[in-house]
Amino acid sequence: MDPQQVLTVGQQAMTMLLVVSAPVLIVILVVGLIVSVFQAATQINESTLSFVPKILAAVATLAIAGPWMLTTLVEYIQRTLKALPGAVL
Repeated sequence: MDPQQVLTVGQQAMTMLLVVSAPVLIVILVVGLIVSVFQAATQINESTLSFVPKILAAVATLAIAGPWMLTTLVEYIQRTLKALPGAVL
């Protein structure tokens, strides 16, 4: 396995990581922004107010996008494991 193949596998892994985690991170970012604007507008500075909506949004996003995320990861792992014997030679 030459250095170029190692870098390619690493790049694919990082891309897969970003693709799979993006839905949850984007939803949490948007919910956090909305809660922050609400807190600034109403001057409510309760620290727990920001956590509960983020957790609920993350759970809802995982419930909706979870099957897609799991399928994507399983397909990536299968492709990687099938390519492993050819990469070793």
